[in-house]
Amino acid sequence: MIIMAPVLLILLGATEILQADLLPDEKISLLPPINFTIKVTGLAQVLLHWESNPDQEQRNVNLEYQVKINAPKEDDYETRITESKCVTILHKGFSASVRTILQNDHSLLASSWASAELHAPPGSPGTSVVNLTCTTNTTADNYSHLRPYQVSLHCTWLVGTDAPEDTQYFLYYRYGSWTEECQEYSKDSLGRNIACWFPRTFIRSRGRDWLAVLVNGSSKHSAIKPFDQLFALHAIGKDEHKPLREWFLIVLMATICFILLILLLICRICHLWIKLFPPIPAPKSNIKDLFVTANYEKAGSVETEIEVISYIEKPGVETLEDSVF
Repeated sequence: MIIMAPVLLILLGATEILQADLLPDEKISLLPPINFTIKVTGLAQVLLHWESNPDQEQRNVNLEYQVKINAPKEDDYETRITESKCVTILHKGFSASVRTILQNDHSLLASSWASAELHAPPGSPGTSVVNLTCTTNTTADNYSHLRPYQVSLHCTWLVGTDAPEDTQYFLYYRYGSWTEECQEYSKDSLGRNIACWFPRTFIRSRGRDWLAVLVNGSSKHSAIKPFDQLFALHAIGKDEHKPLREWFLIVLMATICFILLILLLICRICHLWIKLFPPIPAPKSNIKDLFVTANYEKAGSVETEIEVISYIEKPGVETLEDSVF
């Protein structure tokens, strides 16, 4: 019994610790964050900021925050800091909520939600642009080593169905921290801007940031509702040209192939190929050589016989002629 007493005490202590870990909600109460605000920091970009509740009880626990985007598109995520950036369209308004959470492997403890909202910008219905499309064109920049590619931007749109005739639209784009207003527009028959072209931009051809485009407008007869849209560069990444060093390698290889082809033609025309690389003679056949040798000996013996006879007959004729005279 004396030996079992310490063992029982150890087991009871471990049980108390385990229960404290499994049931944190019985030991601590979570309070929602305070001073939750939403601030527009750029085109299609907002900053969510909040503060931890000063009345929140601290017991050496790691508190986290759950952020929930309610509009224009639902999303949620978790973070340990008290602010968060969000890239999203804003012409439909924006709303979000945040709450304090404490979680472990067995349970989740959460506070109530703190919410904030941005209202949609003012404007008459049907006055914003429609069918906004943008494309980028990447070309090689031979004068810059730091940025070998130069990206241009071209956007087009249609006039809103209920926009007055004196409506004039203006386009802006944001990439990263850089925002720029369009200076070159194309117009319709009424002089309204319906397209924009940036010959040079600060867009990185292989960047991962969203391209944010905003088109707002003005009119003497109605408030023009703005319209913004996000584009992924890989979906609009068009007519990408190779940089100068890649073109140089291509031209160099083509030149080498052309020179080799010319040399080959010259060798064939001047028979240099046979002189440089003479053909290897084929092995002779013994039977063929024997046949050629026999014919040669036969022909030689006949010629010798004819020559001898001619030599003998010639003196004989001379003697006969002498006898007759």
